[in-house]
Amino acid sequence: MPELFKFPQSLKKTLFHYCPGCHHSIIHRLLCEVIDELEIRDKTVGLASIGCACFLYFYIDVDIIEAPHGRSCSAGTGIKRARPDLVVFTYQGDGDFAAIGLGDSLHAGSRGEKITAIMINNTVYGMTGGQVSPTTLPMQKTTTTPSGRDPSKEGYPLKVAEILAGFEGVAFCARVAVNTPQRVLQAKKALKKAFLAQIEERGFGYIEFLSACPVNWKMDPLSATRHIDKLAEVFPLKIFKDFE
Repeated sequence: MPELFKFPQSLKKTLFHYCPGCHHSIIHRLLCEVIDELEIRDKTVGLASIGCACFLYFYIDVDIIEAPHGRSCSAGTGIKRARPDLVVFTYQGDGDFAAIGLGDSLHAGSRGEKITAIMINNTVYGMTGGQVSPTTLPMQKTTTTPSGRDPSKEGYPLKVAEILAGFEGVAFCARVAVNTPQRVLQAKKALKKAFLAQIEERGFGYIEFLSACPVNWKMDPLSATRHIDKLAEVFPLKIFKDFE
């Protein structure tokens, strides 16, 4: 019988701390599968900063460095420029990548830094209590917008992939989701391309995952997974830029 699934070598055999229904665990598995398939485990460096994924080193068996809040792309830039032989990726939430780290993130893309940036977009500050983030949907209730995000007061959601896709230094840019089996396969393929953009020295690789946050959305896991389709109406799933 053909082997249908095997545990990724880069994924540590330990329990996740993530909430039930959170998509971080699926994305971690895809990330490890891609690292294994590209055979880059021994030369990969990951960067996390603040947020739910700050404990990335508990789960992924590559070198992981903690950067200050929002500074992963800048720290990754330094590592890559000092050691261009390494494969460098950042793993950040929307609050980290698109709020306090927005300047670092956009300028890394604009400069065409040869790193891979992964943003987990769950439309809230997950770890710190569900506050409004740059990607919070209009009328979405958060702990700091209890009546719902009012665009006339808090503005509209920031569409990071659409912005980065317009930069000459960005070689690959995509937004994906993992709430259906088909989308999981598509997401893995896009994630691999985001790494190849770096490995083949094409430029900056960016991939954005729409991810469920059942606790802060105040939904059960199944409803949160289905709610991703609502997010996709605002944040379309698409490969915005491909180097091929």
